[in-house]
Amino acid sequence: MKIKFFFLCLPLIISGCLNYEQEAEIYPDGSGKIKIHYWTPHPDPESLALLDKLGIFNPDSIRNKFSSAATVIEDVVAYTDTVDSTSHAFITITFNHVDSLNSIKALEDYEFTLRDGAAGQKLFSQFIPSIATGFGFDGSAYTVAYKFSFSGDIITHNATKRQGKWLIWEYNLSEIGGGKTISVTFRPYKLKETPYWIYALSGFVLLVVIFFLLRKKKD
Repeated sequence: MKIKFFFLCLPLIISGCLNYEQEAEIYPDGSGKIKIHYWTPHPDPESLALLDKLGIFNPDSIRNKFSSAATVIEDVVAYTDTVDSTSHAFITITFNHVDSLNSIKALEDYEFTLRDGAAGQKLFSQFIPSIATGFGFDGSAYTVAYKFSFSGDIITHNATKRQGKWLIWEYNLSEIGGGKTISVTFRPYKLKETPYWIYALSGFVLLVVIFFLLRKKKD
């Protein structure tokens, strides 16, 4: 059962909406970590029973749909909050290269890419597929959010906002239309060796410590 299937079905059968958040860190070598959180209200016992039947918040089902030979699932947490009558799922995945995310069944329509751009630059993109609606469902009640952090200098991006190191794309369902494309151009930080002055400073500090220890011993 793919995320796309979740999005298509739940608005039609539950009097609520499924919200989705994705947070990813991309490292200089193209590896990284992605965290996914989706949740939905269940205003009555019948809708909660339906969620259980669909398996959307079942840890085993989640692992099955997010598993891939090219990625590693670090953690899966699913729970129901009885205080506000919502169900939540959290998935944390690490990967050796951005493109490997395309091998995850639940994300196969998201078209992750990371390729070389101008000298020293990288071009990242991810597609946000369109989500069909109907039966009078109000798309403004449904939200998606994508947050990315890149280990490098940002050259260009089309994020809707930026907070510190995070580039953020936020939409409600009615804004997605035929789909959106996240795009970022950045210059990765170089992995440098430890500067020589660090070794020199460490050696100097060590000599000072030895000097005072010997002096104290003589006294």
